[in-house]
Amino acid sequence: MARTLAAAILTACLFQVQGAVLAKTVQTETIPVGAPETAQSAPVPGEELNPPEDGDTPEQETGAAAPETMEKPQVLYNTAMLPKPVARMHAQLKEAALSGNMEKLRVVLESNELLPTLSFGAIGDPIDFLKSSSGDGEGFEILAILADLLDAGFVHVDEGTPQEMYVWPYFARYPLDDLAPDQKVELFRIVTAGDFADMQDFGAWTFYRVGIGPDGTLHYFVAGD
Repeated sequence: MARTLAAAILTACLFQVQGAVLAKTVQTETIPVGAPETAQSAPVPGEELNPPEDGDTPEQETGAAAPETMEKPQVLYNTAMLPKPVARMHAQLKEAALSGNMEKLRVVLESNELLPTLSFGAIGDPIDFLKSSSGDGEGFEILAILADLLDAGFVHVDEGTPQEMYVWPYFARYPLDDLAPDQKVELFRIVTAGDFADMQDFGAWTFYRVGIGPDGTLHYFVAGD
């Protein structure tokens, strides 16, 4: 009887120990959880997240975008958009040119604080110089040239600088090799084909041009280079 009781007690103790061991095992067991399928590993410093495939080079590294060529100056025709001082000088010059009176031109030229450039060399009296430069000797050819220049298209150049200027005709600041057919017709109303050929060889406009500053100052009425 005593042996049977001892065996029962031993068996109960064994079950308690086994249960404790099982409970301990369950409490300390760690179940790893896999990372979500959408998660991405952190990029290694200096490594691209989406490196280009073979042959797919980013555009900024290939220089594919060629530098733009220099734009041609905008050609203007509407003198109504000129600043008032410029428009006034333009009108005075044109009126003097169409009058056929060189002395009226003298008044306009001498309205400047300084005489405008009429030549790249020394001159005496400006009207005498212009008459001597005119094919007829009296200045009518020069007045006709001046009137034609002022009727031509013009350009506004060097904006925001001390050299800012309104220039007639626009050919003086336009690439002569890029003229369209209608522009060549405009040009041949001012110069001959021979003059144009010479200027193409030289690489620039060398005939008469007029330059008026934004304050209305006449800076030049000159030919040559």
